[in-house]
Amino acid sequence: MKLQKLISRLEQKHPKKIDLTLERTFDLLKKLGNPQDKIKNVISVVGTNSKYSICQSLKAILNQSKYKCNLYLSPHLQSFTERFVYNNEEIDEENLINLLEDIEKILGDNPATLFEILTCAYLKQCEEFKDNITIIEAGLFHQFDSTNIFKKNLASILGSIGLDHLKWIKNKTIDGVIYEKTVKLLNSNIFVNKQENNKIILKIQKALENNQSKKYFCDVDFNILRFENNFIQYEDDLGSILLPEPSVLGDHQLGNISTSIAVARKLFNTKDQDIKKGITKIELKGRLQEITSGKLKDLVGYNRLFCDGGHNENSSRAIANWIKQQNQNVHLIVGMMKDKDHKNFIYNLKHYVKSITLIDIPNQNESISKEELKKKLNGIEISINLENSIKDSVMSMSKNQNDICLFIGSLYLVGEVLKLN
Repeated sequence: MKLQKLISRLEQKHPKKIDLTLERTFDLLKKLGNPQDKIKNVISVVGTNSKYSICQSLKAILNQSKYKCNLYLSPHLQSFTERFVYNNEEIDEENLINLLEDIEKILGDNPATLFEILTCAYLKQCEEFKDNITIIEAGLFHQFDSTNIFKKNLASILGSIGLDHLKWIKNKTIDGVIYEKTVKLLNSNIFVNKQENNKIILKIQKALENNQSKKYFCDVDFNILRFENNFIQYEDDLGSILLPEPSVLGDHQLGNISTSIAVARKLFNTKDQDIKKGITKIELKGRLQEITSGKLKDLVGYNRLFCDGGHNENSSRAIANWIKQQNQNVHLIVGMMKDKDHKNFIYNLKHYVKSITLIDIPNQNESISKEELKKKLNGIEISINLENSIKDSVMSMSKNQNDICLFIGSLYLVGEVLKLN
């Protein structure tokens, strides 16, 4: 409760939840002694999808290679402490409270959004671990995001790019999104993750023409393949590696893993055995995560329970590919935010699922109601059910046997599911 009260206070420091400019961030960083200039080994991770997976995959590989990592993530699912990782460990709540109270005093009456405050707080604490590898997940876009404050870095990783959060930019096309995410990338090394199609790759290449970084593209400079016998092979100019099955679900994760391997090999000369072991230790919260115990698992009966925070077209296509590979009926429980492409998100999934149940996301004013969402999905030829709560939706699935129940549509929904479980 103390942390939540503190967060609520900090939210009042600026009336807008999102306000894309860097002035307030630099003002606060200056008051803090410009900690961003003292952190030595920064890797920035930018993109629409796959950022979190790349961060965690790279961290797992580097940890196996005995590197110590700091990690800044957003958003969190259950606690703000998830965003603050130092020396391989998540900060405890008491230390986070102390850190944020110090930042609150230093900020004084100056304005700053909550995300800006959290970012500056993270960087100030990072000074204590400045020689570690610091992996920074960018927030909204990149050009005016408060993580875009470094003068130099080891590398920028560009995750998969798609249409999302369009209300925040003028050019509401894929070209506009690519511009926002690439125009301020530093000159160092750029690793480009697997993309949805070749058109996007060509657009990214053109956007990066004037950037003097060394550039590495998935499927060009490195690649990963799963063969019919289920062997997985990674390959780049340093040679090939036969990989074990990673500890994460979904073949779309192979592209994310391959980008992390490319970074580890090119920048850190990581040994093959460390890569092999590292990818079996990746931990992804809320990304095709199976819930194997807890209150909701007890309610679902003789069925499997999963959650995934995917909420845009690219993610729904990736999840659809995973569903196609299952030998069980899949039932979706969906809650979404208002500003998403609801119809296309569901359209990509509807052919592969047995049923769809809509619910409201608890504690989120910007979520779309189940009734309004059902209206938006008018014309999609599939039976759609409504339930009053997460718990009721899970209980309604218990009549099935040996099926899969998948919560999907929002990271906020996944957070509520995990809390309730």
